[in-house]
Amino acid sequence: MNLIENIKEGLRSIRANMLRSVLTSLIVAIGITSLVGILTAIDGIEYSVNSSLSSLGVNTFDIRSKRNRGSSAQGISEKRYPQLTFNQVVRFSNQFRAEATICLAADVTGIAEVKYLSKKTNPNVQVKGVNEEFFALKGADIEKGRNFSNLEMEYGNQVTVIGFKVAQTLFENQDPIGKDISFLGSKLRVIGVMEEKGDIADDNYDNMVCVPLIKANQMAKGRQLWYEISVGITDPTKMDFAMGEATGIMRSIRRDEIGKPNSFDLEKSESLAEELESITSALRVGGFGVGFITLLGASIALMNIMLVSVTERTREVGVRKALGATPLRIRQQFVIEAIVVCVLGGIAGIILGILIGNGISSLIGIDKFVVPWMWMLVGMLICIGVGLLSGYYPAHKASKLDPIESLRFE
Repeated sequence: MNLIENIKEGLRSIRANMLRSVLTSLIVAIGITSLVGILTAIDGIEYSVNSSLSSLGVNTFDIRSKRNRGSSAQGISEKRYPQLTFNQVVRFSNQFRAEATICLAADVTGIAEVKYLSKKTNPNVQVKGVNEEFFALKGADIEKGRNFSNLEMEYGNQVTVIGFKVAQTLFENQDPIGKDISFLGSKLRVIGVMEEKGDIADDNYDNMVCVPLIKANQMAKGRQLWYEISVGITDPTKMDFAMGEATGIMRSIRRDEIGKPNSFDLEKSESLAEELESITSALRVGGFGVGFITLLGASIALMNIMLVSVTERTREVGVRKALGATPLRIRQQFVIEAIVVCVLGGIAGIILGILIGNGISSLIGIDKFVVPWMWMLVGMLICIGVGLLSGYYPAHKASKLDPIESLRFE
């Protein structure tokens, strides 16, 4: 009896015991469904997060003023560093030569009330001074109108780009472009409206109005603003080089002494992506653990069913041995039968897992349909492994049966 005949015999045995085979396959399918389903959902979440982070500029680093903490817990007075000034951030923007996009921004207030005719917003609108690169680097795309022009940035013209929520509150069904709104004692013309973004970022772009950086300085009325520089690197492999160059330029501008610490904070935004990757990795390990435990139960159930099958087919084994079947062929027959049952269950489990995983993703607002090719391959390999491990002991037991005793078995 050759290998092909063994495979055919295994399939015939499965057809002869269809209900038992279906129930056994269902046990395996449930295990694979839990494994593939959880991992598919995690992949969908990770894809959505990575897409959002890419629109927020993951390959960026920020330069900010150091927050002065005053005295430490031990009562020791810590060194206080002066804030970044408008001239310093502008000089940095002009001197930085690496291939990058440089965004300058400063918060004016977070409690502004914006008015248009008789309508007004709640007093919780964020007013931010920006340069023309702000929207591209922060992923705040402009849905209507346009960005600030170079002349508007240079002269601090009375123009503004508003968030989606602000536009909905003030204008409802009207076109806001070209309309004049007022806040913080100034009247500005709306030239653009940002796309609805939601609360995915630290800043609520939907409830924000942006003005040219020079205009933001005027609105501050002599108050020192907290300026922030964001540098977006087009080539992630040059991130360390760009950060080193930025540190050197800013230290020169700030006149930091050699050997002394930086008088500013430089933070790599990619650390956020790394942190989220560690979270999704932990979720993936947890999901794999849940699926593995379910598959372990399935493998025990499969082994039990295969042992019952060996007992039921003792006479059949005796006949085969009497006709010249070797122990190797007997083992092959039962192992192949177990593997085929597992593979059938695995295919069903993978299909159900993909559908359930993507269903979970869609329920939490992720539209991307994920096909986890790697987890499909892993699932099939696990199915074959489960069938091999669960079927080997019963197959070994069948191959050791004495043909004379087997033929006498009732």
